[in-house]
Amino acid sequence: MKGLKKQRRIQVIVVAFAALVASFGMFYIAAPDALQFFRSPSEVAETPPPPDEVFRIGGLVADGTLVRGQGETITFSVTDGGAIIPVSYTGVLPDLFGEGEGMVGTGRYIDGVFQASEILARHDETYMPSEVIDALKAQGVYQEPNG
Repeated sequence: MKGLKKQRRIQVIVVAFAALVASFGMFYIAAPDALQFFRSPSEVAETPPPPDEVFRIGGLVADGTLVRGQGETITFSVTDGGAIIPVSYTGVLPDLFGEGEGMVGTGRYIDGVFQASEILARHDETYMPSEVIDALKAQGVYQEPNG
C-alpha cells in the first residue's frame, strides 16, 4: 500500500513538472517580444548586437538630430550622455516625442544604425521608463524633474 502511494506521488510530480515545462515553452513561442533585452546607447556602442537580434534601446533624443525626411521616415539620435546612436524609424511618432525627451525604441542595430520598428515616448511631462533613468544615472546625466 505504501509503495502505491509513493509511486502515485512520483507520477504527480512528473506530470506537474511536464506541465510546467510545456507552459513555459508555449509562453516562449507565443510571446518572444516579451523576452527582449534593454540596452543603453553606451552598451550598444561598446558591444554592438548582431543584426538579427531584436532589442530595446532607450535614452534621450539628442538635440539637433531630429530630421523628418520625405514621407514617414524620421531619423534622430538617442543618447545616454556616454554614447550617441543614430536611429531610423518609419511611422508616426508619439505626440510627446521630441528633442531632449526620453524615448524607448524596439528594433535591430544594422550597419551602425538602430532600425526602429516601434518608438515609445513618455506619456506625460514627468514620466520616464525606469530603464532609461537607470542608464542616464549610470552616465551621470539624469536630472530629477521639477514638480
